[in-house]
Amino acid sequence: MNPENIKGEGYHHEDLVEGQLAHLALQEDHEVGKWQTIKRNPWAFGWCLYAVWTVLLVSFENQAAGNILSIPEFRKDFGSFYNGDYVLSAKWQSAFSGAPVAAQVIGSLMTGQVADWIGRRNTVIIGLVVSFGAISMEFVATTNALFFGGKFLNGFAAGTLQAVAGTYIGEIAPLPLRGLMTCLIALSYTLGPFTVALITNSEGDRTDRWAYRAIFCAQYGFAVISAAFVVFMPESPWWLVNRGKTDSALHSLHRLGYSAESGEDVKRLATIKITLEEVRQETEGVTYLECFRKSNFRRTIISIAPLVIQQFTGIVFAASYSTYYAQLAGYSTDMSFKLQIIQQVLSMVGNVISWYLIDKVGRRDLTVYGTIGLTAILWVMGGLAVGGSPGELKGTVAMILLYCFLYNVTIGATAYTCLTEVATSRLRIKTIAIGLAVANSIGVMWSFVLPYMFNPDKANLGGKVGFIFGGLCFPCIIFLWFYQPETMNRSYEELDEMFMKKVPARHFKTYRTEAEERNQVARRAKEDKN
Repeated sequence: MNPENIKGEGYHHEDLVEGQLAHLALQEDHEVGKWQTIKRNPWAFGWCLYAVWTVLLVSFENQAAGNILSIPEFRKDFGSFYNGDYVLSAKWQSAFSGAPVAAQVIGSLMTGQVADWIGRRNTVIIGLVVSFGAISMEFVATTNALFFGGKFLNGFAAGTLQAVAGTYIGEIAPLPLRGLMTCLIALSYTLGPFTVALITNSEGDRTDRWAYRAIFCAQYGFAVISAAFVVFMPESPWWLVNRGKTDSALHSLHRLGYSAESGEDVKRLATIKITLEEVRQETEGVTYLECFRKSNFRRTIISIAPLVIQQFTGIVFAASYSTYYAQLAGYSTDMSFKLQIIQQVLSMVGNVISWYLIDKVGRRDLTVYGTIGLTAILWVMGGLAVGGSPGELKGTVAMILLYCFLYNVTIGATAYTCLTEVATSRLRIKTIAIGLAVANSIGVMWSFVLPYMFNPDKANLGGKVGFIFGGLCFPCIIFLWFYQPETMNRSYEELDEMFMKKVPARHFKTYRTEAEERNQVARRAKEDKN
């Protein structure tokens, strides 16, 4: 027999075995629940939590940018006297709020390339180093220019960390935990603001610089904990396989808790290799251009859509201006800080509820019907603001609180799930970077526009901005209704197949994939063997 034929048959047999191992692992993922998966994979779960922790730095920084405006001492030190009170000019409000978000856009896009060059772990290290320097600038600042510089630099770090953290979770989270772990990204966007609210409530009425410096001092704590663990962080096995480093990927899987004794390491490695190999049909490379070719274009649009739509539903106003608006609506400074804490507690409770609903109701329904609910709240808020009586103005504050609760139950949580799991496996970091860049670009626009719409010395719309955001929600709902598919309980291989076959969004929930059939064949083969 020809030696070349023997060699070819050997490779073919090896591919078949690898395929069976991969499909067996995927079938097992469909048969276990969340708690059982956590007990089986505690290290993978723990490192997902670590990635969520790094996002706290981002959420803390984003909230601090808006909250400091509600601190009288900050407005006194960095603003000017107007109409009996100190006011930070709209120009500097826009700069402090908008410039960091603009830097996040650049940071996210750079991360999409850098993380594919040097890996996820090294990219996190870079983000943390930049963050330490930026926090220091914010902390010591006594001029608008220096404070602006710190905020701008921290934007780069925030863009880096939020892009790589979402990618890392998407790559190491077991299928049964994917919905939960991506919802936890959204939780970190409420925990950070909650911490800011507690500090503001405790220190915000001081009459010295510590009224606002305490916030940035606390930010060091989040950064130090992140830095302490990053040296032990396992590299993403998906990135290693994509770079041809199979042995290193196997070692990383061991560190993530997939043991060689049980054979879990080999099965997971086979899953990664099979998924990446099949998706190469649609992706010739790993450039940003690939995100807009063939079925990848549809996946890019669908994956980033909920995150972008967040920016049109009014979350920028609710997150950054609620405390200041409560003061304008007649609440005392002290009470406005307490309302901010209540708002963040409601947001966290909403996110915890999403942990259950994300895998029960599904991504699509939670996103679509949640956006419809937010639209109704925004229109009620605008109507109350038109009335203008003290009671009605306080009613608008109540609507903001209700808004934050529902937002975090629905699109506030599902956006990160859709962004992470719909993206093409080889292009995940770049798709996430694009989504964050587009969303943050729109956030930059609102950061510059909202002060002129909202401030008493400008258009003075106040709660009537609910009409603007409520109107923008309608085209968003139409898009989600017709184009957002259901991806619940789907492996990356199944999603790849459905997108390559151009399955309509409304059929995703019930579509029977070839991958599912192969999974079940692998399961039966194992049972017959036993």
